[in-house]
Amino acid sequence: MGFNKHFGVDDLTPYQVSSRREIITLLRALQERKQILTMHADGGADSVITTVLELEEESGIVVIDRSPSNAVNERMLEGENIAFESVLDNIRILFFAPRLSECIYGDSPALCIDLPTSVVRLQRREHYRVPTPIANPIRCTIQIPKEDGNAGSTVVMPLQNVSGGGIAIVDEKRLLDNTVGRIYHNCRIDLPGGTLVVATLQIRNCYDTTLPNGKTSRRIGCLFVDLPKPMLAAVQRYITKLEREQNARATGMN
Repeated sequence: MGFNKHFGVDDLTPYQVSSRREIITLLRALQERKQILTMHADGGADSVITTVLELEEESGIVVIDRSPSNAVNERMLEGENIAFESVLDNIRILFFAPRLSECIYGDSPALCIDLPTSVVRLQRREHYRVPTPIANPIRCTIQIPKEDGNAGSTVVMPLQNVSGGGIAIVDEKRLLDNTVGRIYHNCRIDLPGGTLVVATLQIRNCYDTTLPNGKTSRRIGCLFVDLPKPMLAAVQRYITKLEREQNARATGMN
C-alpha cells in the first residue's frame, strides 16, 4: 500500500482484516457511532473531515459525506488512491479506495466508494495517537533556524495528538517549512504538571484539512528522532493519563 509511510508504519499487512463480514461490522460501527473520518488522496494536499453516512451491504457501496467546499470535492473526485483514517475503541482504523464517486443520499449529494477489500486495525500501542485537549491545548515551541543571513525565530503551536513515536501539530499560519524530512532541533513540549519534553522532530507528512465549517487547518505529522528514554517515559505517562481521562468521560464517570 502506498500509504504505509504516511501512517508511520512500514508494513500494514499484519494488521489487515480481509473478511467481508468483519469489514462490514467495522464500517457499520463507524457509521452508527458517527466516528470522524479523515479522507485524503495520495499525494494531494487536501484532507477532508467526513463521516460514514450509509453502508449498503447488498450493493457493496459505502456512502460518505462531502466537503462543504465544492472545489475540494472536485479535487478529491479527480484523485486516486483515497485513504481513510478513524479511531474505534482506541484502535486506529485505516482503509483505502481506488477512487471516489458522486451519489445521492436522501435528497442531498454525497460521495461513495466500493466496500474495501481489506481494513487495517492498528492496535500496536506505539502507533496509536491520542488526541490532546482542545480547550486547554498542549503547546510545542519550535526554533526556526537562521537561513540566508536572516535571524531565526520561535513559533509556538498546539498539538493535535501525541503518540510514543511522535506528535501532530496545528500550523494555522503556515509558518513552518513542511518539507518531508525537515529536522527541527530542541523542540520543547510543555506537558501538564510542569513536565518539559525536549525533542528533535522530523517532518513526516503535512495535510490541509477542510473542517465541517468550511475553514482549513494545516496538520503536520512529526516523528521523534532518538528521543531520550526519560523523555519517552514522560510522553508515555501523559498518554496513559489522557487515555484514562477519555475512558472515564466515555463511561460517564467524569
